[in-house]
This record gives sequence, C-alpha cells and structure tokens, in this order.
Amino acid sequence: MTREADLSTLADFSKAEHTLVISDIHLSDAEKPHPSNPLWKRFKRSSYFIDESFKRFLEFMSRETGEGTELVLNGDIFDFDSILVLPKDRTLRTSWLERRRGLSAEEVKSRFKIQVILGDHPVFVEALRNFVMKGNRVVFILGNHDLELHWPSVRQEVIAAFNLPAEFADSVRFCEWFYVSNQDTLLEHGNQYDAYCVCPNPVNPLIKKGTRTYVRMPFGNLAGRFMINGIGLMNPHADSSFIKSSFLEYMQFYYRYLMRTQPFLLWTWFWGALVTLFYSLEEGLLRSMTDPLTIGARVEDIAARSNASPKALWSLRELFAHPAIFNPIKVMRELWLDRAIFLVLIFLGSFQFFSLLNVIVPVSYWWFIVPIFLLVPFFIFYARSVESELEANQTEGINVAPLSARIVRVNRVVQGHIHRVLHLQVEGVEYLNTGTWSPAFHDVECTQPYGKKCFAWIRPGNMGRIGELYEWKDPGIELIPRSGAARGVTGTSA
Repeated sequence: MTREADLSTLADFSKAEHTLVISDIHLSDAEKPHPSNPLWKRFKRSSYFIDESFKRFLEFMSRETGEGTELVLNGDIFDFDSILVLPKDRTLRTSWLERRRGLSAEEVKSRFKIQVILGDHPVFVEALRNFVMKGNRVVFILGNHDLELHWPSVRQEVIAAFNLPAEFADSVRFCEWFYVSNQDTLLEHGNQYDAYCVCPNPVNPLIKKGTRTYVRMPFGNLAGRFMINGIGLMNPHADSSFIKSSFLEYMQFYYRYLMRTQPFLLWTWFWGALVTLFYSLEEGLLRSMTDPLTIGARVEDIAARSNASPKALWSLRELFAHPAIFNPIKVMRELWLDRAIFLVLIFLGSFQFFSLLNVIVPVSYWWFIVPIFLLVPFFIFYARSVESELEANQTEGINVAPLSARIVRVNRVVQGHIHRVLHLQVEGVEYLNTGTWSPAFHDVECTQPYGKKCFAWIRPGNMGRIGELYEWKDPGIELIPRSGAARGVTGTSA
C-alpha cells in the first residue's frame, strides 16, 4: 500500500473495524493545595488525574487492535464549567461573578479555559497524539460540560495542542452531539434527553446579550458553575457526595466538615441558586443566532461529520427533551428555592399575625412562635412530597434508544452522561453506557472511588461487529457482564 493510499484510509471515518468509546473524563485545571482548608476541591488535585492511566490504556489497546482504530471520546471530556483560574491578561475584562464562580462562555474566555485544561494535562495530550500518529482516528462528541467546543477557535486550540503533522490533521474530528460509527452504532453523549442538561439548539448554539456572543448553557451547567463551584467539599462527579439519604446525614456532614471551613453554606447555596435561576431564564429565553443563508450548509456539514443524512439529523433533533428552563417552577424545585420561599412565607405570615394581634391586645413574643409551630408540619409535608426528577431525566436516554437507533438504521446505541455502567437490550436494540473516568469519590477525603474506568469496545465478529463493555484494570482489561434486558423501560420519545 502506498503512503498516499494509507493516509486516505486514515481520513475515512465512514468505516471502522475497531471502535473504542470513553466518556465523562471531566478534565479540568489542577487545584492547588489550600493550607488552611486541605480538603477544598481535593478531587481536582493533579495526584488524582487519570492521564497516565489513560496513556497506558491507549498503548495497550493499540497493541490489541492495530492501526486504523477509531477512538470516540463521547462527551464531557473537558469540563469548562469547573475552571476557576483567571487570566493574567488584564485586557480580558471579567465581572465580579466571573471572578467568584468562573468565566462565561464567550469565545475568548472559552479559548482561555481550554488552554488551561490542555496545559495542565500534557500527558493526556501526548497520549492522544501518539495514538493518532500510529494510524488511528479520534472523534470528539460534545457533551453538556464541553459545549464550548462549539467555538471553532477552541477546536483549533485542541488540534494545535496535538502538534500533528499536516498529513494527520484530518484524523481528528468534532461532532455536535452524535456520531454514527460504521453504519452499525449510534454514539451520543446522552445529555440531549436530560431536560436539565440539554443543549436546546446544537445546530445554532449561540446567543447574544448586548454586544457579546455566548454559547447558551443548560440549567445543569449554570447550577454547577454558580453553586457547586462555591461548595468545595462536595464532588460534582458523584451524586452521593452531595445528595444524602436523610436530614441527619446532612447535619453530620455539616458539623464534621463545614462548620469550621464554610459555616455560611446556606447563604452560599441561596444566592448561587438565585443567580442560577436568573441566568437560566434569561439565557434560555433568548433567540438563537441563526443565518438563513447558511443554515442549509451548516446542517449538511454537521450531518456529514456525523456520518448521517440531514434528514436523520433533524429527526434526532425532534427527540430532544424539553429544556427545564422553560418551566421556572421545575427549576425552582430542583434548586430547593420553592422550599426556601415556603419557609420565608411562614416566618412573614407569623410575624404579620403577631403584629396584628399585638395592635389589638398586647401579647408575648410566644405568639410569634405559635403560628410557626402550627405551619411547620405543612412545610415538612410539602418538602417530603417534592421528588427530584434528576433520576428520571437521566434515564430518558435509555427510553429513546430504540427510536434513535431506527432513525439512523443501526442496532446499537452507546451513551455516557449518567456516570453509570450499563449494557442492556431495550426493545431489540443493544444499549451501552460507558460510565465515567472522572475523579469521582463518595467521600471528601477522596478515599472511596466511585465507579470503574470502563469503555466500550466494538470489534469484528462472526455476524458483523459486536459490542462489549470492559473495565481498564491498568494493566489489562476485564469484561463487564451484561445487565440483561431493561425492565420498566419504554421506547417512547422524550
């Protein structure tokens, strides 16, 4: 085979014998130690980076599969929302809120954030470069935490960091939200079926506020930036880190960790929740920036890079979840603001009752407390009746899998997003979820890792390609048993 023919094969994304899929690595900046608060964002320390393990993984799999392997990085590879480093260049104007909770999604600021991430992860960059130089291909699919890859200049920063020779430049591809591999597998991050994390319009993701242009951020991203970034002892990659099973468990966590380091956590949560609500509604209701003269070419380009037709693209677009930003009550419930308002109304109502009664006849201050005691049981009843829809939203991707598979005419769907490893049969469609490689821990001390470093390997079989989930044991791999058929899961659309 000639050199020219070999390079032509490298750039051909329409066929693949071996496809490797990983998602949710959540690469961020390296958090420096805080002498006065050693546990603050400990999970972001460089000692917990997976870069070296990822490098050994690619080297191992390259020997197993040979050249021509397709690596799909299936969303949330970079975590733009958790970057708190600020530029030293004073010409880049930042607001008070950005200095406290991270930069916004303007192009120049997104470019700065990817430079920070790539600069703190040289081993990861080197691993991907070596993988491509061996004659392999890399596909980046955008997730909800790396939506800022929509900026072309940000993608160029990633390509430039690989420092590839010109003949290998076409071996790296970016896809807006999905990718069809070898005409038998649909790969998508899965956030598009989560009402809290959906990008409402990945074809036209930009919005304009005043004279500035931004990537529109979903509610979940804004909550992570404005709330979670300010709560440094809770790990955003593991729900168990901040969702406790009882009020007693919350109190134990507060007295053990927060009372000395962050005693005003409730205030941090409250103002962060208010800012999240405001930005969610403001950005969510803004009109997408579109150009009628170029929209056709834009759709064709996205579809071509995803190995699909424009018709399939628009059909998949119809399956998206309805964004939570269009339901303020739903957003307030998820932020617990409804319960906060309920409590405020109880105190205001009690004070009003006490004041009115005191005008008629002088009474003791106990009459201010009595209405509170009478109304608190109603508050407890309401608070316990409100259930988070987070779980239902996250699993909606499984429900949609059979229909999305039919749209692109495949028999296999691979997703990420929910940080749970799954291998199911859903209405005759094979469904795989690769979990997470993120620095996720159940505890503040980072001694109880959450999840396994899993990946999907789709490879040649007797009757077409077969897909399996494996755990990277570093070194070596171990097959993850199938979970069986999905129970109680329907094939309805979102």
